[in-house]
Amino acid sequence: MKIVTLFSLAITLCHSFSVMGGELLAVSPASADEFEMGRRIYVEGRLPSGAPLTASRFGSATISGSQIACVNCHRPSGMGQVEGDIQVPPIAGNFLFANKSDKNLAVMDPRVSKSLNQAHEPYTATSLADAILRGRNNQGREMSVTMPRYSLSEPDLKSLTAYLRQLSVQWSPGVTQNNIRFATVITPDVDPMRRKVLIDMMQAIIHQKNGSTENGMKGRSRHHMTSAAEFVLGTERTWDLDVWELQGDPETWGEQLAERYRSQPVFALMSGASSSTWQPVQDFCDHEKIPCWFPSVDLPEKTPSQYAFYFSGGVMLEANVLARYLLGSDAPPKHLIQVYRDDRVGRAASQELENALKGSLIKVERRELGANSATIDSFQALLKKEKSGDVVVYWLRQDDIALLSKLEPVSGVNNYFSSKLANAELDSLPAKWKANSHLIYLYELPAKREMNLVYFHAWLNMHKFPLIDEVMQSEVFFAMNYMTDTTAEMLNNLYRDYLVERGETMLNKREGNKSEQETRDRFYLGKPGDLIRKHGEFTAKEEVRLPISAQTTGTAISHGTTIYPHLSLGPGQRFASKGGYIVQFANTNDNKLIAESDWIVP
Repeated sequence: MKIVTLFSLAITLCHSFSVMGGELLAVSPASADEFEMGRRIYVEGRLPSGAPLTASRFGSATISGSQIACVNCHRPSGMGQVEGDIQVPPIAGNFLFANKSDKNLAVMDPRVSKSLNQAHEPYTATSLADAILRGRNNQGREMSVTMPRYSLSEPDLKSLTAYLRQLSVQWSPGVTQNNIRFATVITPDVDPMRRKVLIDMMQAIIHQKNGSTENGMKGRSRHHMTSAAEFVLGTERTWDLDVWELQGDPETWGEQLAERYRSQPVFALMSGASSSTWQPVQDFCDHEKIPCWFPSVDLPEKTPSQYAFYFSGGVMLEANVLARYLLGSDAPPKHLIQVYRDDRVGRAASQELENALKGSLIKVERRELGANSATIDSFQALLKKEKSGDVVVYWLRQDDIALLSKLEPVSGVNNYFSSKLANAELDSLPAKWKANSHLIYLYELPAKREMNLVYFHAWLNMHKFPLIDEVMQSEVFFAMNYMTDTTAEMLNNLYRDYLVERGETMLNKREGNKSEQETRDRFYLGKPGDLIRKHGEFTAKEEVRLPISAQTTGTAISHGTTIYPHLSLGPGQRFASKGGYIVQFANTNDNKLIAESDWIVP
């Protein structure tokens, strides 16, 4: 059982009461105008008059405007954060104004001391003003010098207090005392087999999670435990999953999503899949302020999003990785040809690569493969002008690539393929093409990836799921497990903005801790040829054999837990994996890949 650091600030004062001079006094609810003025101060660093908010920090430096807005440190949720060794405490309504006995707790950071901070008395109008204006807390102690001392009038203070009073005081839609409801979105272009395995996997994971949670609630032993606080407070909840399958043109998806949401609100969109555009889904999430949690998509949107998280930039990242590689080579090509399917993904990828190479000496030519089924004749028409020294980039899927077996590769031409569109490996690439073919590879190199995904493959075997798309299936598995970890750490503070903030800050630590945990606590790595066994969630009979390339001699080795080599996020970041390799085939007899480049981050 892991003990995590908790930071709690207890408070008194319900929505309809205020504490003044130690006595409870009834107050009227804040007006909409007063609330909006408080929001501007907190989020934008702008006073009701329109003038910039001003404050002093470190005793003398004067700062103004958005750079001194409360949201920068206390975050949109008001739940605070950890900045290095500094804990920025929650200032949401439940932590400033609730009763001391309410045990409002927030997991701040597992790296600092294992202590439960003592609750303080509720803030009053006077003590809160003293904290904001002079940097003294309600126990009379001087706050950290990093806490600004603000210049606010009495009406400004009243507006800011009204905003803080309601900030993160009620669970977000989709959350009840015992349950969290999620939805997953699948666009109509997704292959039926991929669609089925995605839904089946998600439902199996939720069934497994709910079985464990229900056992815990009934007093029987649990199958897993994330933290001591979760156990003590009883904040575990069961999950429900709605499957939102979209139909028709992307222009209609926004209204379909809005209608489903009006019918049944959900806390977040989890996983999901698309082989075309995701823009309408991202727009919906940003409009409704609903987290979009790591969907499996070929074309994540480049437009900034507050609520959508992605594994990587997909084909757009591939285009920039290849551009960086070609421009950094000793002899960049003079002529580059792009062959792509005339659809949203193909057009976007080819345009991105062309933009990335602008200003260079590389001449870029784009050649469209029609929207209908490819034929040998159509390929021949596109490739007949190649010559030695050219580079050809194929933004194509496996079915199209298989047709190349009927064509002879041009000697001296270097061919580059999208691993994102080819599902990581080029199983359908003919042997005669492999000598001069390369992949833009967003994933961990195969030998190490084998070890990283042992736990994932063991789970698939246990549930008898076919492996039809390792990338997508491992993404679904990771997204749901990361949501499990994140909501557990949130305890009872189930607010959407806080989920986004925890998603940003937990990933780096989660990956390091999780990989060690899965290796040390759940696996026994014995001498070569031994079996490995996961303890805890799997039973004793559910065993898998380590791949030969991953066997060790009795040592526990820490690896990643996904198909990606590097996953990390920070405040405002939305792409967890930020680079890729250029790889080539070790020989023409099989699909073994070797790195041709280091990890490239454009």
